[in-house]
Amino acid sequence: MLAALKAWAGRLKREVVALWIAARSADTPWFARLIALLVAAYALSPIDLIPDFIPVLGLLDDLLIVPLGIMLAVRSIPPGLMARYRAEAADGAERPSSRAGVIMVLMLWAVGMGACLYWLAG
Repeated sequence: MLAALKAWAGRLKREVVALWIAARSADTPWFARLIALLVAAYALSPIDLIPDFIPVLGLLDDLLIVPLGIMLAVRSIPPGLMARYRAEAADGAERPSSRAGVIMVLMLWAVGMGACLYWLAG
């Protein structure tokens, strides 16, 4: 079972890198590029929307949000292009990082905190 989980995690990592490549490719349709960019930026971001130290909910993004986002993004990219991006991801050993993902998550946290402060003050 542990081997199956490791294989699944490896496939997810490869899919995220393939989506990162797809988001940067001009061949990808614009809507698919947007979805791929958002999913890859979030998955590669070192900051989680829900911090991992929060019991149960902290692992929710790792177990549900990221895989569902990957599935949506992969379905929006034509199969031939996705196969090419997967091959490129398998060839590359370097994992990209995402400053955009960090900024996106920090902005979401700031909006949420601002909404809470507004609610508490009102």
